[in-house]
Amino acid sequence: MSMRRRPRYHRPQAPDSGRARTRSLPRGLPLATILAAALVACIPNSVRAQKPAGFDAAWRELSARYHKTLDDEGVVGGALWFVRGGDVLAREFHGFADLETRRKVDENTIFHWASITKTFTGIAILQLRDRGLLSLDDPIVKYLPELRAVHDTFGAMDDITLRMLMSHSAGFRNPTWPWGGDQPWHPFEPTEWSQIVAMLPYTEILFEPGSEHSYSNPGIIFLGRVIEILSGDDFEVYIDKNILKPLGMTHSYFDTTPYFLLPYRSNNYTVRDGKPIANGLDFDTGITTSNGGLNAPITDMARYLAFLAGDPSNSLYDVVLKRASLDEMWRKQLDITPDSDSAKTRESIGLIYFLLDRGPVHVIGHTGSQESFRAFFYLDPLSGAAAIAQYNTVRGTARDRPDTDRILTDLRDDLFDHVFMRFR
Repeated sequence: MSMRRRPRYHRPQAPDSGRARTRSLPRGLPLATILAAALVACIPNSVRAQKPAGFDAAWRELSARYHKTLDDEGVVGGALWFVRGGDVLAREFHGFADLETRRKVDENTIFHWASITKTFTGIAILQLRDRGLLSLDDPIVKYLPELRAVHDTFGAMDDITLRMLMSHSAGFRNPTWPWGGDQPWHPFEPTEWSQIVAMLPYTEILFEPGSEHSYSNPGIIFLGRVIEILSGDDFEVYIDKNILKPLGMTHSYFDTTPYFLLPYRSNNYTVRDGKPIANGLDFDTGITTSNGGLNAPITDMARYLAFLAGDPSNSLYDVVLKRASLDEMWRKQLDITPDSDSAKTRESIGLIYFLLDRGPVHVIGHTGSQESFRAFFYLDPLSGAAAIAQYNTVRGTARDRPDTDRILTDLRDDLFDHVFMRFR
């Protein structure tokens, strides 16, 4: 997602076939608490407690490199967890969530997850599909006739499907705004659907739909709009009711931080002339919330990863999304890495989720980049092992540190080569 500025608000938070064990819970517990407990209970202890040979030694070495790199690069704060199902195998916290108050990053720190939000949007679309409300091969203009105003020299807009939007192959541009966003008085992102509609006659399809992959933020906005039309809920409300609450992600929310969570909210920083400048705790992602509006502590995100990696017998798959539908989202739609590319890491895309292969390691995942937050998660579907990382700092100019995007790529490859390998 493109980074745009506006005035800031500165405010003071391997699957196993064994039978799942049942646990008695006290009466009167909230449904979200009961469902979250059920999620953990459905993961056998033998899986949750298991570490492969050499894991601890490999993690100690990676941890040392991780903290040294962040110190050397001047990253204000970050977190890195490695989980398997419901068990946290290793975790690292680095630096500060807020420099002014000297509040350190910990397990309660709430980060912004940017484009990782798109994976929740994808799950919502599959929920609606599984309930018979849409088909992935429906044309997007069936739900958004306004898109007929888009200039398409490759054919009719009726040829562009929901499936193409989910694989970023519909031909739309990458940024939400085709211009502006470089002044402090500009909105961070479009705030109303009418603003998106007003830009459609000035929008063109850039290549034959379905023929190639090209990341597009507007395409996901269109999916978010479909969710609202078919459900009758605002996007944020739908995701909260149908994904966050069932998974027990009770400290997760969109955009402006609830007052009771403000003490845990991470600031984000842009380094200019060697000095980290705070951008403010909150910003409004507007109509683009389905693109990148999610805020959550890493503990809540670990619940999400546990759901993605969990036992097929887990009853939450009937509540949130069927296991078979998740597997469908992880099937390759298009290659991203060219055949001629000699890179060690090969990348393709399924439905919203990206698929990466590096040697014997195969993972699904997504990255996030908005304001000065940078994040990723990667999950090995075979073993259920997953890594999730977050930083709250980027550099302002090429002369400044840190180059957070490079740090994330290096950390990813380090995890693949030395940690994920242990599960193969």
